[in-house]
Amino acid sequence: MPTFLTVSGSVSPDSCTERLLLTEIVPRLSGDGDGIRHLAVRDLPAEALLHGDAGHPRLAAAAGLLAAADGLVIATPVYKASYSGLLKAFLDVLPRRGLAGKAVLPLATGHMASHGVLLHEALRTVLRSMGATAVVPGCFVTERAARSLRAPQYVQVRERLDRGTELLRRAAGRLPRQPDGDARSVA
Repeated sequence: MPTFLTVSGSVSPDSCTERLLLTEIVPRLSGDGDGIRHLAVRDLPAEALLHGDAGHPRLAAAAGLLAAADGLVIATPVYKASYSGLLKAFLDVLPRRGLAGKAVLPLATGHMASHGVLLHEALRTVLRSMGATAVVPGCFVTERAARSLRAPQYVQVRERLDRGTELLRRAAGRLPRQPDGDARSVA
């Protein structure tokens, strides 16, 4: 059975991205939550992230979690029409091909539906450039929809989340395990 890592690029533990969207994804990946780990980038040392100190023990441990996972859910709020700087700082510390052999499901939350293009144009491009073997179709959810996912009018959002997690499970299950690389090298 594949293992998964959810990565939150949110600066707040109370954000829609983490509190609502990621908690909605976990049962879809695995009914009981087995084989799923979570990484909140905001819990990593800011100074080490900003200085690109990939050798810092906590950043190396985070890179190790990522390396050990078959599939990743990368979730970010949209700030000023871009994914979070916190997530960007973390991705920058990872090795250049740090996502090689990984299946990735990108998720984002934001105020306006027009920000959904971010997933396709920016985040997916970065994930592919880092060697992700499969970047399955992501899902952008407005904050309003994230707060009301159970409401009947958001059935399409729930269906997109179901489809994305199913595609991630399939892709992660088919990908060969990559040998652990040097998690300490900087891109």
